[in-house]
Amino acid sequence: MSGTVRAGAAPTLEQVAAVAGLSRATVSRVINGSPKVTAEAVTAVNAAVEQLGYVPNRAARVLASRRTQSIALVIPEDTARFFADPYFASAVQGAATHLAGTEYTLTLLITSELDPAKTRRYLRGGNVDGALILSHHSDDRSYVQLGDEMPVVFGGRPVSDDAARAHYVDVDNEAVARLAVEHLRARGRRRIATIAGPQTMAAGVDRRSGWERATAEAGVEPGPVATGDFTPEGGAEAMRALLDGGEPFDGLFAASSQMAHGALGVLRERGVRVPEHVGVVGVDDDYFARNATPPLTTVRQPTAELGARMAQLLIARIEGVEVPRVTLMPIELVERDSA
Repeated sequence: MSGTVRAGAAPTLEQVAAVAGLSRATVSRVINGSPKVTAEAVTAVNAAVEQLGYVPNRAARVLASRRTQSIALVIPEDTARFFADPYFASAVQGAATHLAGTEYTLTLLITSELDPAKTRRYLRGGNVDGALILSHHSDDRSYVQLGDEMPVVFGGRPVSDDAARAHYVDVDNEAVARLAVEHLRARGRRRIATIAGPQTMAAGVDRRSGWERATAEAGVEPGPVATGDFTPEGGAEAMRALLDGGEPFDGLFAASSQMAHGALGVLRERGVRVPEHVGVVGVDDDYFARNATPPLTTVRQPTAELGARMAQLLIARIEGVEVPRVTLMPIELVERDSA
């Protein structure tokens, strides 16, 4: 059989076999990743595929394996918030970079929680092999039950009552707060306030409880509490509430760099100098932290690495490999001028 490809015609598996000098069955095993082939066969087939520009018949492979080789990355947020938050860009980049070295493709679903059932119907419809669920703002409990039907990995601990059976990648958010409070305490702050995140989300709940425990352990008096929504506007509104409440504080832990960024603007408006009057520590070493005035001391969570680890674990689950239910990523303090 000739290995020549007619102009305009897609190369076939038989032509790859002819160029490689191997049987069609052997070529098929190589292309489908079978371990029952020699290294020489793999080299020959890869060279033939490259020479001919052969693309495997994806539809046939899906029918044979019952896999789509596609993964959904679900962002249960509105589009405006997705594009405004660097957390998402970094996590998506990490997941996409990891998947680039695999046979899996990534389908991004930015889905408003106005109709979560529509997204769940798509996921259950055999369109993807598994799902990554990533939300920095929204309650993601409605997706936990999907894990009973297909492989799912969450970015962040779900808040559902049955989240104990979910697989997720996160940081220790209580430790995040503790690291921030300890830094402020070491800088002489005696009354440390907090702008907490939404109490419908695990990160918001855990960072607030971490702040409560850390202030008690450090022997400092907890300052006032306000709650924001992880946005600069939410941080600004919370900062106004703290200042208008009249309770004194000389340190502030903001549960995100975006909220800290908004809080710093209000402190400048009110004539409160940072760090002379109030030391401020946030979370996330992103654009908002680096470009704050003054630049923000923050607790870094490795968001891109978190996205990559989510993708790695999901592929393992799809392929039947047992993985830890909980994976915690490292954190570190990045010291700048705000504290």
